[in-house]
Amino acid sequence: MMNEKITHLTTMELFQGLSEQDQEELDRMTTMTTVKKGKIFYRPEDSGEVIFILKKGTVQLYRISPEGKKLVIYTLNDGSMFGEMSLLGQRMHNTFAEAITDCTICILNRDDLERLILTHPNIAMRILEITGNRLRETEEQLEALAFKSIPSRLATLLLRLAREGNEITGLTHQDLAEMIGTYRETTTQTLNDMKAQGILEIGRRRIVILNKDKLVEISLR
Repeated sequence: MMNEKITHLTTMELFQGLSEQDQEELDRMTTMTTVKKGKIFYRPEDSGEVIFILKKGTVQLYRISPEGKKLVIYTLNDGSMFGEMSLLGQRMHNTFAEAITDCTICILNRDDLERLILTHPNIAMRILEITGNRLRETEEQLEALAFKSIPSRLATLLLRLAREGNEITGLTHQDLAEMIGTYRETTTQTLNDMKAQGILEIGRRRIVILNKDKLVEISLR
């Protein structure tokens, strides 16, 4: 029977369709580790060129300005891959990776993944798709920071985090503030305003969208 690690990897779209021999090779290439909540497991000075695959948990990728301000670039959940820019000769420059919850992560060396890609070009195409989607998200985030109001930024973020559902869990008001480039107090006040309008229900590390149409309207302002 396949172990837990390879079972997870081969159910991901990225690695679907591998032969049993290739699955065994993928198992050999990867290591699976547990990262405790709050641990920074990748720093800008780290020299290793590796790809991370998040099996379970929530990870934040962020940068720190010279003034010490934290700006969250991505918040990633189960099944996400990151560090893929190393395939293009770029490490996660100036980027920290921190476990927001207890996480289980699979780690794959860049050289090993390149060898796998040579025999399975479709994996490269899937990685390009992931990278393209992430770049699009970054462009949208930069546009929001440059042109949108705080309520519009927050509404856009909440809609993106909720995806197909109506609930966001595991993030504090501070986390949300860092993701839209503002202060926690401002974010809390904006959330309370939305709650008063019947748009959101707010609990401890839990936000439920009650009126998605109204939230979309705010996001477009």
